Amino acid sequence: MESQPNNPLHGKTLEAILNELVDYYGWEQMGYYVNINSFQHDPSVKSSLKFLRKTPWARKKVEDLYIQMLARK
Repeated sequence: MESQPNNPLHGKTLEAILNELVDYYGWEQMGYYVNINSFQHDPSVKSSLKFLRKTPWARKKVEDLYIQMLARK
């Protein structure tokens, strides 16, 4: 398996990424940055993961937001 030392997503599960983002931004800000219902109406990690796993464009936005968050830290 190839090593990806410069890839901040390498070795991170989608659930771990989502939990870090929610801890950092909160659900309200997440809904602002990524406009999806599972962040805006009755948000939960479980429902968000279900949606993100089957919706590539939304997952990409969440991953991009995670990379931006890491740059700000």
